[in-house]
Amino acid sequence: MALNICVFLSAADLDERYTRPAREFAELLGKGGHTLVWGGSEAGLMKVVADGVQEGGGRLVGVSVEFLRAAARENADEMVIAKDLAERKALLLSKSDAVVVMVGGTGTLDEATEILELKKHGLHTKPVVLLNTAGFYDGLKQQFQRMDEEGFLPLPLTDLVFFAEDGVAALAYLEAATSAAAAEGAGVR
Repeated sequence: MALNICVFLSAADLDERYTRPAREFAELLGKGGHTLVWGGSEAGLMKVVADGVQEGGGRLVGVSVEFLRAAARENADEMVIAKDLAERKALLLSKSDAVVVMVGGTGTLDEATEILELKKHGLHTKPVVLLNTAGFYDGLKQQFQRMDEEGFLPLPLTDLVFFAEDGVAALAYLEAATSAAAAEGAGVR
């Protein structure tokens, strides 16, 4: 089943330990016939992932924002320009079946925590993966585990987010989670 996969990630130029795994994940998405739903940027890691998906045969759906319009990718299959960051996040979520959070800075962290907060409150049920490339999210994983253990989360951490060590594990989780949800929605057990 082809998925629209929202990927939150950095637009920074990063070194090979981040770009190589990102490209590999992007190629898996493209070859799997999936659509990348992303921030629409033609810079840094965002460009690496968009290139990989497109070269693998996948579609690109970008959601940029007015103040970054000049950095938006021109050859995306679809490009929407949001008025602000809040609208951008809402559009990215509404256009996707699942979410992957890749390496990034404060903007990516903001997107990740908002998506998890919405899921925590039942405002969406889409699977969310934190792609822990090169141990990037080890500290965040530890913090989430502490929140879970000390009663700060109203549902188990495993219901909220899946930590994947590589793109293969991330995509396998998303495909399994969305097909299980589809079967449940169709009344199949």
